[in-house]
Amino acid sequence: MKTFTSEAVVAGHICLDVIPAFYSGDALPNPGQLSLVGPSILSPGGPVSNTGLALHHLGIETQLMGKVGDDVFGKVIVDLIKYRDPKLAEGIIKPSGETTSYTVVLSLPNRDRSFLHCPGANDTFRSADLKTDRISHTRLFHFGYPPLMAQMYAKDGLELAEIFRKVKHLGVSTSLDMVMIDPHSPAGRANWEAILQTVLPYVDMFLPSIEEILLLLGRPVDKDLWVEQSSQGDRLRITFLREIADQLLEWGTKIVVLKMGQLGIYMRTTKLECLTDFGSAMPLNLEVWANRELWSPIFKIDRFGGTTGAGDSAIAGFFAALLRDKLPEEVLMFACATGACNVEAPDALSGLKTWDETWARITKGWARIPLNFDEPGWKLDSSTQVWLSPIDNKN
Repeated sequence: MKTFTSEAVVAGHICLDVIPAFYSGDALPNPGQLSLVGPSILSPGGPVSNTGLALHHLGIETQLMGKVGDDVFGKVIVDLIKYRDPKLAEGIIKPSGETTSYTVVLSLPNRDRSFLHCPGANDTFRSADLKTDRISHTRLFHFGYPPLMAQMYAKDGLELAEIFRKVKHLGVSTSLDMVMIDPHSPAGRANWEAILQTVLPYVDMFLPSIEEILLLLGRPVDKDLWVEQSSQGDRLRITFLREIADQLLEWGTKIVVLKMGQLGIYMRTTKLECLTDFGSAMPLNLEVWANRELWSPIFKIDRFGGTTGAGDSAIAGFFAALLRDKLPEEVLMFACATGACNVEAPDALSGLKTWDETWARITKGWARIPLNFDEPGWKLDSSTQVWLSPIDNKN
């Protein structure tokens, strides 16, 4: 029997988040002016840190794999990771002459966040940088934010496809997350439809946000496409989302998870025979994962801190529940719960609770935000408050 030295490896983009505190929405100076801000939070950022450290916090034995420079920012990232657990940083490489990636997060009151980003060493990350000896002894491999890593979208995603081919060949379950892109940047001009068609046959779980996948497919990002506004309240347009998910399943992935922000999380899965090579994180009962279409509403929060890393935290919650062999409804519910804990704090990690603490909050009757659908036949699962569609295998 294969022995595992970890349950998950999280690889891909890593950076240092610099998050200054703003006292008003007018704090950004005009040219030649100076504006006072508050203390700055320094935190490892990107999915390697956000998802990886969240998984660790949720009790999942996790290894991180990323690339930083041999500079001060790189040392800060490694030291901050080691502070949580020295073993976590063993997969971080620091080649000489590289610059560490960093992001200045401009999160002003009552305004959407904006970012100043230096990709640094992420742009030179290649498949050869993976430590396959470590990956071969894990159950789940997650890779995040390839649009912020130049080699991942160069040559129609040749390096990205090679990464997933390598890992899938090891029998490990695989997952992929995306990030928002500037359509006018080199990443935005890449042929993402071709890249996804090449990569997704080796990806078991694909977990972008709805905005991310629409940008990658060159489609308009218009909320009216998936939300119908009316005097009776907003209703979700299911046909549009189902079309997107079914296209991604057709390209080869097995589970599509669309992060919908304040509307929760939508999931669509493939047929049973396509799940049989899911890999080391395969659920014990595959049948309950086949032909599923679910939607989990978000939880009500006590306070709003910020959305930095919210999607990454939700993904960590998804994996933490999956690796403990929870039912699909429970997995989606826990993903939403972890995301809700995240947004109660300004940074990516300090709002998170442990596995037991999060479950305790849920079982005490943590309230949800209601959902309405433009399609009849959706059924609410009373134990998880997750919605099952009329074509869901268990409805």
